[in-house]
Amino acid sequence: MDVSFLGGPQPQLGVGVVAPFDFALDRELWRWVPDDVSLHLTRTPFVPVEVSLDLARLVSEHETLDAAVQALCAVSPQVIAYACTSGSFVGGMAGERAMCAAMAQAGEVPALTTSGAALAALQEIGARRIAVVTPYTKSVTDSLEEYLGEAGITVTGRAYLGLTRHIWKVPYRDVVDMARAAVVGAADALFISCTNLPTYDVIPQLEAELRMPVLSANQVTMWAALCAIGVQAVGPYQALLDPVARSGPAAMTCPSAGVPEGGPQATPEAAFAGTTAPPEGEVVDGGDPPPFLPDELGP
Repeated sequence: MDVSFLGGPQPQLGVGVVAPFDFALDRELWRWVPDDVSLHLTRTPFVPVEVSLDLARLVSEHETLDAAVQALCAVSPQVIAYACTSGSFVGGMAGERAMCAAMAQAGEVPALTTSGAALAALQEIGARRIAVVTPYTKSVTDSLEEYLGEAGITVTGRAYLGLTRHIWKVPYRDVVDMARAAVVGAADALFISCTNLPTYDVIPQLEAELRMPVLSANQVTMWAALCAIGVQAVGPYQALLDPVARSGPAAMTCPSAGVPEGGPQATPEAAFAGTTAPPEGEVVDGGDPPPFLPDELGP
């Protein structure tokens, strides 16, 4: 059969993605990408370290980034995105900027990181006081809050799972439970950290329930990367992607209205007990959500 009349595949814009070796949500990234854009992913080398501040430092070393970016540049992407939140906030704002500069120099194309994209997204929606959800341990969650604080973002409440592995197996119901626990006091938005934590399908649900914009690590990474090449990310009913959703009837009456200036004096948080992700090979079924324990609760 002669198919020459088809003219070949349509031209594609390319987004290069550097992800940690244990990244498992390639398909989630693709869900924000329109048909005329291709993602080109590469991973950092394996290291036998669980999710921690040590791992965040290892997967963000400039030598590692240089090798990954050079591999990606073989397919000529228009932008490079480093898709790891902890790896890009562990060195603070100066460390994040240095990572972008190192990747841009290695690839001679614009470069960005998840943590930098998160700050840009918060600025885009005008959020300065946010609730935070993470799958991390307390020490990694603390490091995220320090990074946000350096950028002038106040964390009003937070919840975390305390996981050191298998983060991609966390079910949506646990993400929702953490979000409900974290949103206390005066918050302009919710940020769900970690590119290995599934979030795509819960964002519209949480925005409708909490009545505030909800950002996630993968969402802001794809939004920023696509903005860099003049393309709009796709995703239904997500305030970051659709400005109308920020003022529509079903969205965004932020609970901060009427709260005294300065908000709460302490940061409430909830630490969810145990490892909610199932062991390797175990199927997740229904049942009650996991319990969580209060940790350093504020007023």
